[in-house]
Formats: sequence, structure tokens, C-alpha cells
Amino acid sequence: MKILVCGGSGFIGSTFIRNYFLNNPKSSVTNLDNLSIGSNQENLNDLPTDIHYQFIKDDIRNEIVIVDLIKNYDVVINFAAESHVDRSISNPKPFIETNIFGTYCLLEGIRKHDKLFIHISTDEVYGDAETKQSFNEKSQINPSNPYSATKASADHLVASYYRTYGIKCITTRCSNNFGPNQFPEKLIPKTIIRTIKNLKVPIYGDGEQIRSWIYVNDHVDAIQSLILNGKMGEVYNITSYEEISNKTIVEKILNIMNKPYDMIEYVPDRPGHDKRYSIDSSKIENKINWKPKYDFNHALKETVKWYLKNKQWWEPLIDEKVLHPQPWTLDWSK
Repeated sequence: MKILVCGGSGFIGSTFIRNYFLNNPKSSVTNLDNLSIGSNQENLNDLPTDIHYQFIKDDIRNEIVIVDLIKNYDVVINFAAESHVDRSISNPKPFIETNIFGTYCLLEGIRKHDKLFIHISTDEVYGDAETKQSFNEKSQINPSNPYSATKASADHLVASYYRTYGIKCITTRCSNNFGPNQFPEKLIPKTIIRTIKNLKVPIYGDGEQIRSWIYVNDHVDAIQSLILNGKMGEVYNITSYEEISNKTIVEKILNIMNKPYDMIEYVPDRPGHDKRYSIDSSKIENKINWKPKYDFNHALKETVKWYLKNKQWWEPLIDEKVLHPQPWTLDWSK
């Protein structure tokens, strides 16, 4: 099987490639990435040398190149996305260009060459889960910020191409990922790194916003299962049901690092901050027989250890903007 992984140098994409080769050492994988913020070729430095791996530096928005390239592959998986909510609030344009137009370019190639498209989306498209219930795949989409709105738009595009053109496609909506190689602007690595540097750790608002977390290896394992057994045109939620407040996440990290809670600094909340994300993944569990394997607390400890041992990886990636306590207040257009 020949697979084109778009955004394969990012956090989740690189984890997918690494794990896919462990399970399918004779397969062929091409990684297409523009190496913008969040991507890092060093994420794949540990790949074996005797595999069929190729890297192409290009952009999913490059329509002519992308449409022609897709003819060479059996499966196209799109991890390529602008994904940081805080930056989308300050500067939505690149999110619209990459997450919507980039998806369109990929879909045109899929339509023309009749390949399988795995569209990686997010639980954030459902918006705020105001009740104690969790969203399933039939729940209404109701995004709350520019990032999730662009991902919801891409979801609708994929669904429309399935209905109109009959393309082969599967959409996944996953909860918050964490693990090694995650870009430092995200909550867990940012908390770890600021703690290492003895900087105050920001918590937005009261910190009671609840997110459902999943270890990245569980996520990419689910994607591999769907490539083989997923039903065309379907949406699959992916989660490990670990619903934890942002405040508790920060406190857990401080406990692991033996640091006091007075390192916490409460800052004004970001605009439109959803109170709770919660999804139900019983569909993929029952239909595909996938279940998460990793214990959250153990995986969090291992993640902290990784950042402590790999300063040479994250030091070149950080600056005042990446570690800023309120990134949405900055100008990200420059």
C-alpha cells in the first residue's frame, strides 16, 4: 500500500508515520509538509533507514501539484492544518486558506484519481457540550472559534464530495491529543516547558474548562484501523474519555515535576472559550473494534519525562510568542 501523509512532520502526522512503519514495514509512505509552524523534520529522525519513505516539501494549497501527485498513491491522509485556537483568534486567514482551501485541493485530487481520503478533523467542530451528555457522530456541528469553524467547513466539504461525486472518504473527529513531539504552544508542553524555565504557568479564566484527552499513539492506532476497516462516507469520533479540567491538567504536571501550585498564574480568558468538549466514540469501538490502550496518568508522566530529556528538540522552537501567556492578544500576521 502506498500512502501520502499530508502534514507528516507535525505532531500527530509524524507519530502516525512512525507507528505505521512499525506495523507495516514493507509499505511505502510519502510525507508532504510545508514545514511551517508546528512541523519539524526532526520528529522523524528515528525512522529506520531500510524503509520506503520519501519527504516532499510542498503545500496542500498548491492545487496543480497536489492534484497530480495524488495519482501515485492508494490512500491520502490529511493531518496538515492550522490548529492553534489562540492564533486563529488573532489571525484567521491562514486557517481559512489551509484548512478549507487546502482540503478542497486534496478533494479534487481524490475525485479525479479515485483514491481513499482520510480526513483528520477535531471534536471542536461540535462546539460547547453544555449538558452532561457527549456528542456522537450525528450531533449538530456548532463551532465556536475561527479554527473549529474552518475544520467544520472542511468536514462539510468532504461530506459534500462523498454525496455528490461518490469519493472514497472517512472523517475522524478526535479529542485533545498529547505526547512527545507536540509543538510547545499547546497546553501540556507549554506548561512543562514554562515550569522547566521557572516561569509562571498561565491558566485561562478559572481553569475549569473541561477537555477530553487521548494519548497520541491511541489516536494514530485508531486511524490505522479505519484505513483497513472504516466504512466509506462515515464519521468516527475518537476519544479515551479522560475528561479533565485545564486547571487539573496543570496541577498534575506540577505534581509530577515536584513544583508548587503558586507557579500558576490566572490570566483573562480567551474570547469564546468553550467550557466543555465531550464526545462518544462507541461507534468506532463497536464497529471497528478499536479501544484506547494507554493509561492517562502514566502517559502524562512519560510525556513530562520526554520533554525533560529532549530540550535540544524544543529549545529551537520556542520564543516569547510561542510561550506567551495570552497568545490571542499578539499579532500573528507577521
